[in-house]
Amino acid sequence: MRIAFLGTPPEAALCLHALRDAGHDVALVVTQPDKRRGRGGEAAPSPVKRAAEELGLPVRTPGRAVEVLDDLRGSGATLGVVVAFGQILPRVVLDALPEGFVNVHYSLLPRWRGAAPVERAILAGDERTGVSLMRIEEGLDTGPVYAEAAVVIGPDDTAGHLRAELAEIGARLLVEHLDAIPTMTPSPQEGETTYAEKLTPDEFRLDWSRPAVELARRVRAGNPSPGAWATAGGKRLKVWAAHAADEAEPGVGTPGALVDGPVVSTGDGVLALDRVQVEGRQAVEAAEWIRGFRGDALE
Repeated sequence: MRIAFLGTPPEAALCLHALRDAGHDVALVVTQPDKRRGRGGEAAPSPVKRAAEELGLPVRTPGRAVEVLDDLRGSGATLGVVVAFGQILPRVVLDALPEGFVNVHYSLLPRWRGAAPVERAILAGDERTGVSLMRIEEGLDTGPVYAEAAVVIGPDDTAGHLRAELAEIGARLLVEHLDAIPTMTPSPQEGETTYAEKLTPDEFRLDWSRPAVELARRVRAGNPSPGAWATAGGKRLKVWAAHAADEAEPGVGTPGALVDGPVVSTGDGVLALDRVQVEGRQAVEAAEWIRGFRGDALE
């Protein structure tokens, strides 16, 4: 099948490689513009742009999807595949290809429509999530579903680990069903709708008045980005790994107090810090960090 591919992050690059490996003819790749990253501020291509260049595929990087409307129409592609592209496609773009567009979305729709479904599922304490292969409509992830696959969210899964697992599943689901998409009748979404709003660094500040189990989920959801954090001795302390201690008892000390090495009292139970990073330094095991910390509480 001759397709156009729209995507940006690493999981999208994985799908692009899978499509090529399966023999699909990728006529055009569209991804987000290069972004300045790192201390040097040099412009860096998206993972999908790098993958497209490695595969020798034509690639465009529009600020707005409508800018490649003529490219899509002239590509000869019959179907568009979208994987975490990062822009909502307007009707004029959706009508550019004969078979429309199909999207690989990392949740079991209609739960967690929107930008951050993996992180929101962890934050909410969901026991499972998955991948939905859906037809794109003008609404935000409202289209009917061609196929889906569910996975259990493990108690130690970070957003990074879970996203990598879902990316592998999504690539297989896409390759398995893509040829049949033009003749399939997708099913309307059923169930309670929830929305996965974009993540902000401020919401990953650890509020020690909250229960330890909730804070542990926030740490897992913030890994690898944007990172859960607190303030220690006037400096930002990123918390990359932590767990609610099994032996915790409610009301141990004032919330935020260090009660036993790198163990913090919360509104309900205690949170054991496992790996942390003081701003400007490398991440270390929490037991190493605490030996040099002179305070008795975190903010």
